[in-house]
Amino acid sequence: MCKFFGLFLIVLLSIGKISIAQPSFLSSPNAYLGQPLPGDTPKTFALGLLADTGEFSANRTAISSDGKEIFYSTNKTWANSINLKVKYFHFDGKKWVGPIVVAQRLSETSISPDNNSLYFCSDDSAGVLFRSVRTKKGWSPPQRCLVRNYLIYDFMMAKNGNKYTASNGTWGTPNDANAWKFSVMAASDADTGIQSLGSPPNSPGFNGDFYIARDESYMIISRESDSLGAGLYISFRKKDNTWTDLTSLGPLINDGNAHRYGQFVSPDEKYLFYTRATTEADCAIHWVRFDGLLESFKKNLGL
Repeated sequence: MCKFFGLFLIVLLSIGKISIAQPSFLSSPNAYLGQPLPGDTPKTFALGLLADTGEFSANRTAISSDGKEIFYSTNKTWANSINLKVKYFHFDGKKWVGPIVVAQRLSETSISPDNNSLYFCSDDSAGVLFRSVRTKKGWSPPQRCLVRNYLIYDFMMAKNGNKYTASNGTWGTPNDANAWKFSVMAASDADTGIQSLGSPPNSPGFNGDFYIARDESYMIISRESDSLGAGLYISFRKKDNTWTDLTSLGPLINDGNAHRYGQFVSPDEKYLFYTRATTEADCAIHWVRFDGLLESFKKNLGL
């Protein structure tokens, strides 16, 4: 009987009726540029690999769903975007290749759910969204793909196509930072509508940097020095489409007075990436184990 079953299994495998699950690349030693994985205490990501001499790494990290492309930004100063670049590494099957410059004077990179489009925002064109598309030869030069009469900042697309941004919308002027709200844009590119997500996740003051989960189940937002205290906070979408009160990601991540922005959660939801800085000199992308923290928040909220 055992011999018969063994022979039967071999035959099935040979004709493709049974497949053996392959380990995810994100779980392999090559993932995340082959860097030692962080624990509950954040550490600098890929120290010495991302930025050239005189540059710092900053802004949002973006990672393809298979983990084989990692995008980020570098700059030489916070004062302007003259030297601002979007760079990336890609895994060619044997090794990581990069960094390669994919865009200049653009930032806040995000990748579409199908991995075929990159989106960027620009400090020089506040109401314009730029896009690069994947080609057989690599990524195309960025082109304008959406123009609005309101700010488009930190654009991200959910799995179902909903488009999220931080904006002054139709309710405030661009130079009034306190008018910025985390918002959802109209699903159709032909529709110019935009709607604030309300409070929470918005709170008094500047509402700018954020990450929205692909399934729209939670947001991670940045707060500067206001009544909440500086740091990263999380809010979960409830069944009635309102949001839970903001909850701090805790003292290991919010460790003292610093700018924290450009947050992104890895495709397997294991790691949180974000920029941390007190000055240009210490500005760098950090990462930290996140899945356990995420589950603890869900449990405490009964989600």
